[in-house]
Amino acid sequence: MKIFLLNTPSGLKPLYDDDFSEKKKLKIGETYVAEIKLVRNPKFHALFMALVNLSWEYLDERNQKGFKNNKELWRKYLICTAGFVDVFWSPKLHEYVEYPKSISWDKMDEAEFHDLYDRVRDIVFSIIGNKVSREEFEAILTTFS
Repeated sequence: MKIFLLNTPSGLKPLYDDDFSEKKKLKIGETYVAEIKLVRNPKFHALFMALVNLSWEYLDERNQKGFKNNKELWRKYLICTAGFVDVFWSPKLHEYVEYPKSISWDKMDEAEFHDLYDRVRDIVFSIIGNKVSREEFEAILTTFS
C-alpha cells in the first residue's frame, strides 16, 4: 500500500480521497512501518499531464492516427524526444532501442522533472506553435484538466 500524506501540526493526514480510503484499511491498534519520502509537487505533475493532454488536443487527426489514437504513446514520444530515455540492446532488431524513462514519483526527482517539463513544453510548442500563440497555450494550459 502506498499513500500520500500531508504533515500537519496534528499529524500525518491522507492527501487525497484515494489515500484516505487506503488508510481506512489499516486496523486501529495494529503496528505498521512506513518509509517516508518527500515527493515531487503533485500540482506540477498534474500540470505536466495537462500539457500532454492539451497538446494531444491540438494535434490534427492525421498525427493522432500516427500514434494509433493513443495519448499514452504521445506521452512516451514526448519524453523520448526530450531526451529522457533508457537504452537497451534488442537481439531481435540487432540495435540499441530507446524507451522513455519512468516519470513515477520514486524514479524522477523534482529538478529532473522540471527539466523534463521545460523540454517537453518546448517540443510541444515547436509542433503546434502554428496553431496557437505560446501565451494563449500557456493560459489554456493552466485551466486545462
